[in-house]
Amino acid sequence: MELQEYLKNKLKSVGMDDVIVGKNYIKSYQVKFANSKIVKTGIEVTEGVNVFVSKDKKIAVTSLKELSKGAADKTIKELVSFIKSIKPNPDYRGIAEGPFYYGKLQDYNDNQVNNLEEEKIVDIVSEAINIAHSNGARRTAGILEVNSVEGTLLSSNKVNVNDKSTSLYFSIRSFADKNASGHKVCCSRVLSKLDYKWAAQESAHIAKMSLKPKVTNISGNMDVVFDPLPFSNILNHYGAAASIFSVESGLSFFMNKLNKKVAPSFVNIIDDGTLANGFNSSTFDAEGVPTQRNDIIKKGILNTFLHNTSTAKRYNTATTANSGLVSPEPWNLVLESGDYKFDELIKEVKNGVYITNLWYTRFKNYAAGDFSTIPRDGIFYIKNGKIQYPIREIRVNDNMLNILNNIKALGKDSRQVHGWEVSIPTLTPHALIKNVSITKPQK
Repeated sequence: MELQEYLKNKLKSVGMDDVIVGKNYIKSYQVKFANSKIVKTGIEVTEGVNVFVSKDKKIAVTSLKELSKGAADKTIKELVSFIKSIKPNPDYRGIAEGPFYYGKLQDYNDNQVNNLEEEKIVDIVSEAINIAHSNGARRTAGILEVNSVEGTLLSSNKVNVNDKSTSLYFSIRSFADKNASGHKVCCSRVLSKLDYKWAAQESAHIAKMSLKPKVTNISGNMDVVFDPLPFSNILNHYGAAASIFSVESGLSFFMNKLNKKVAPSFVNIIDDGTLANGFNSSTFDAEGVPTQRNDIIKKGILNTFLHNTSTAKRYNTATTANSGLVSPEPWNLVLESGDYKFDELIKEVKNGVYITNLWYTRFKNYAAGDFSTIPRDGIFYIKNGKIQYPIREIRVNDNMLNILNNIKALGKDSRQVHGWEVSIPTLTPHALIKNVSITKPQK
């Protein structure tokens, strides 16, 4: 805190209008495994300071890894020089004015995680591997990450706040043979809610179901049941498109859609920085504003974009408490669940597929929402309401707005997902989407 105070006061004394200084201390344990054997364990401690400044509507952001007054003085000198060399941003309207009251988040900081010994972390991974093998896996690979974080934030506008949090992330991919695999992830802020046993069992179950997949000529517009893991991948792009930064950059398919119908009336998508046990929940945003729940899509209507203080002032609205140091960002995305059991979703499909994972989701046109993505791990052909057999080598080529408009039904169940292509933690049920364009991948 002393170094942060020093930076804030010095930067104000050299003429900066707005100053934000944030500090994070992260202690991370990792256990990696491959071929069902633990191959790496380790502890990593990282500590750093992020600095945001503005002067005469000129904005600069930097970070410090060396936490000393000497490094701070060097950074201040560099910032002053850099600010002189850049052009002002006429759209900049300042940072939040404190002080604020901060509520307590539920399932946010777990002393059991803070005191977790490396031996116990290894035991969790070993147990998960054994569970996968007892359910049909021949080999497994994945990672368990355990984090303890301390964060503090000071600003020139009367913000002085700190908090502590924990998080756990587990990923396991099971193989029944080289062409039959299943992947599951789970994440939590508290140890008691890390569902690693379920992840191990289900990844093996999908792998076993995937044995002897067929390379077929299945293609065309088909109904698709998405598992929470792949659908969270797609939902992440709705969260990113809702940022006013994406809209103003011309990279959002939600441009010109505010207050318009974009989905069926039973669809509600929420950004919630206060979500209980939300993997990315936070007491405050990068300006020190207390986080909140934001209804991005409410009853099928695009209800709001995500703002920081500056963008909110430009649009004559209030900040949604989504400030990043550069642009507004979602915290946790939530697709509210529906009324269907998984088997009932499958029964709704006359001709379609069940997809359990996706990767390499890429856009052909961000503004239009045209994208393609590759299903991986367990993929299953559905005919007349029943899963028939596993398949491989298909691609999804569609449009984000079409997917949203074509949501036919949602499951009762919900799973929180975070991972490689799901950078925004997402809570979602299974989803049935009609008329999804399925093609064969190009050789």
